[in-house]
Amino acid sequence: MGVLSRLSYVVRSKINAALNRAEDPSETLDYSYEQMRDELQEVKQGIADLTTQKKRLEMQKRRLEENVEKHNEQAREAVNQDREDLARRALEKKKQKMNQIEDLEGQIASLQNTQDNLVEKKDQLQNRIEEFRTKKESMKARYEAAEAQTRVSEAMTGAGDEMEDVGRAIERAEERTEDMEARSEAMDELQESGVFEDALSDKDSLDRELEEVRTSGEVDAELETLKTEMGKGSTDTADADTADVETEVETESADEDIEAELEEIKDDEDT
Repeated sequence: MGVLSRLSYVVRSKINAALNRAEDPSETLDYSYEQMRDELQEVKQGIADLTTQKKRLEMQKRRLEENVEKHNEQAREAVNQDREDLARRALEKKKQKMNQIEDLEGQIASLQNTQDNLVEKKDQLQNRIEEFRTKKESMKARYEAAEAQTRVSEAMTGAGDEMEDVGRAIERAEERTEDMEARSEAMDELQESGVFEDALSDKDSLDRELEEVRTSGEVDAELETLKTEMGKGSTDTADADTADVETEVETESADEDIEAELEEIKDDEDT
């Protein structure tokens, strides 16, 4: 099969599939019913035309029959007047008219047979149309019931085109929501780890860490002071205070010894 043949086959199959989807059985049945009614009307019109033609032939036959009777009377009158020549002419015309009548009778009989056949076919077609109309209404009712049941089933099972679109929309919404939640969690994690610098601050991570240490130390010192004021200082704090006092005493003693030595040196120089 050539490329053009395959392409033509594909196009025809696509068109056929599209037509099948677009076809409404109810509309198709109604259209077929109207077509049959049109055919019946054409048959009736044909019968009417045939009957008209037959009536014209019958009228022509009656006129010929009247002429035959007339020629017969003429022949009688000619014989009474001893005019054999006129009688012969009248009989000849009578014979011609009778021949014409015979031909007309054959045509009329043929038209009558045709008319009888058409009437019979018309009756058959009319019966078929009535049967088709009954079947059509039944098929339309069955199709509408099946269509309604299908719509309900599709709505309940989510198998319809609209429900499929809704399902896909929900899936896309869930995916986007999950992506956004994951992104939010990642941003929080990076923010906590200090990866992102504050765009409104001129401090780097080291400055922030030092500030956190100072802040923590100030808070600890203030807490210890508060606890001391409330009489709830820790043993480590008391020991630290004692050590500080002893250090101050030793420092003062050393300073006094140094001053005493300086006084002795000054006295020796004066002497």
